[in-house]
Amino acid sequence: MTNRPNTPHEDFIKEASRILEAAKERGIKLRLMGAIAFRIHCPNFGHIQDALGRVLSDIDFMAYSQQRKDIEKLFEGLGYQTDRMIKMLFGGKRLIFIDSTNHRQSDVFFDKLEMCHDIDFKGRLEIDYPTISLVDMLLEKMQIVKLNEKDIIDTIMLLREHEVGNSDKETVNAGYLAKLCANDWGLWRTVTMNLQKVKSFIPNYSLLTENDKTDVITKIDQLLMQIEREPKSMGWTMRAKIGDKKQWYRDVEEVVR
Repeated sequence: MTNRPNTPHEDFIKEASRILEAAKERGIKLRLMGAIAFRIHCPNFGHIQDALGRVLSDIDFMAYSQQRKDIEKLFEGLGYQTDRMIKMLFGGKRLIFIDSTNHRQSDVFFDKLEMCHDIDFKGRLEIDYPTISLVDMLLEKMQIVKLNEKDIIDTIMLLREHEVGNSDKETVNAGYLAKLCANDWGLWRTVTMNLQKVKSFIPNYSLLTENDKTDVITKIDQLLMQIEREPKSMGWTMRAKIGDKKQWYRDVEEVVR
């Protein structure tokens, strides 16, 4: 059955594409993030999500705050309802749109991801389409202090699909990641901890081939090596002396994530 133009599609990928196309027509810079972004950006290894039991739940985006009003009109015109409570509490930073037809939601974050750590997106949405950049996708996961298995699965898939290097074209930009970590000890602490955690989980997945496992482990080692070699800022050095004695991350409730 063909969906009406203002009715959300049941299929996650088709619905994400419908929203993105409508945004593009209106000149709105909207980029996918989250599990669906990983699936779309990994055409060769997207099956890893299915094989390892990764379930899709929401359709999330990053956008620029100056287009917030246009985005609200866009979603409401596509059959969504704005979550008024979230708008009242977080309207400048985040909006949630409810798809009552399929009982799910779309989160739109503005300018910055403020979770366990802050990931700045100002001027970065032009790097890739239809998703945020690959390194930002990696950061979206690696900034989570309480990393869970769904995040590990997405990270493995992303690294299996793409090369690690110093550019953004179909490449995870290790140089950009290393510079961010070199200026923020807390981010460095969480990112390196999580890369090691992903690495330690890889042998547990019997559905991954030996080539898959070797490839992803090698890329994680590349990332860790580049992060380690990057010259650290004075602020990083000062904070490193305090170490884990002081909490280095923001506590985030799952409902907010």
